[in-house]
Amino acid sequence: MSGMLDEYARVVGHDVIRELRQLAKALQGLTVVNVNSTREGGGVAEILNRLVPLQRELGLNSLWETIAGDAPFFASTKTFHNALQGVETMVPKSMLDAFEQTTQTNAERLHDLLKDADVVFIHDPQPVGLIARVPERRGKWIWRCHIDVSHPYRPVWKYLRQYAQQYDASVWHLAAFAQPMGHPQYLIPPSIDPLAEKNVTLDPVEVDRTVEEHHLDRGRPIVVQVSRFDRFKDPLGVISAYRMAKKYVPLQLVLAGGGASDDPEGAKVLEDVNTAANGDPDIHVLLLPPDAHRTINALQRIADIVLQKSTREGFGLTVSEAMWKEKPVIGGNVGGIRLQVVDYQTGFLVSTPEGAANRIRYLIRHREKIGEMGAKAHRLVLENFLLTRQLRDYLTLMVAIRSGSKERIEF
Repeated sequence: MSGMLDEYARVVGHDVIRELRQLAKALQGLTVVNVNSTREGGGVAEILNRLVPLQRELGLNSLWETIAGDAPFFASTKTFHNALQGVETMVPKSMLDAFEQTTQTNAERLHDLLKDADVVFIHDPQPVGLIARVPERRGKWIWRCHIDVSHPYRPVWKYLRQYAQQYDASVWHLAAFAQPMGHPQYLIPPSIDPLAEKNVTLDPVEVDRTVEEHHLDRGRPIVVQVSRFDRFKDPLGVISAYRMAKKYVPLQLVLAGGGASDDPEGAKVLEDVNTAANGDPDIHVLLLPPDAHRTINALQRIADIVLQKSTREGFGLTVSEAMWKEKPVIGGNVGGIRLQVVDYQTGFLVSTPEGAANRIRYLIRHREKIGEMGAKAHRLVLENFLLTRQLRDYLTLMVAIRSGSKERIEF
């Protein structure tokens, strides 16, 4: 991975990289451990896959571990995830027992590494309980919540909060997501990697090959949504919006995505999506493998419009991915999508399928707006949502939390 930072300098500028190196001088040799629930599928894994090697190049001993679990464990954590996003759902004792037992098993396996680490980042609810099983920990522990917890189902949040409040700090995407914790809280939005296969410029021949493989017609407008098959991504609402818009403008819809090993509900959602598509030859439902990054890249590039019509969303990396490719995004007016989509400037924010359909019709009929919004969208991502910015924020956080109560930190 040597020389990765030099490659980023060609995208973001050398001043940005010099700042990263300066921040990292205060953290040389630190052991930093990240723990999440999966190495593939979802934004957390995507970010860690690049963030960890970059931290190593800056001189940190950065490591990435995942917790292991069985079906009952991931059923419980999926229930937690839904409840944190406001779904009123009871968690039976059997689920809590599965969560506790799996947490204990993982704590025993990772104990020595976590105990001796200088900084530990625990991502999301799945591994949140590890802190209670490592009482003699030496370093600082940070809970990184990637979920919109602005209106959680209170009984479940109360259960998880007993663990979350034990951390030395927590990190959230937005101030609106955070809950009172009794420890320092930091705001760090996620980011995309401009050098990843999902975002690099593609040869037109490769893009054309993707079009042919999936039987798309470049002569008619294409609307694309890329996301896990998850009810909060509202794929059924996307199909409804497509059908309403298609009454007035020619249209093709691509719903592309995959599953994640920690999401047991994905197969049922995919089944419902296929049922809703009902054999329409202009609805292309693509279940892609976890490594289909270049295919996703190509699909976003051939799209006239990209949707992310989520009803709940922590951030939505696919929004910034599409904006980086100069595409206007019609996104759900929720969570982190609001950070990225500037209404009427880089795309549109909507709350209903009807709203999405109206915006699709408008852009197809005013194609000059697609280019105008796309250019603004690319600039916004360049300045705010690239991986180097998130890396800078993490380095600053680690310097701050290790400096304790100092009001001024010199570099």
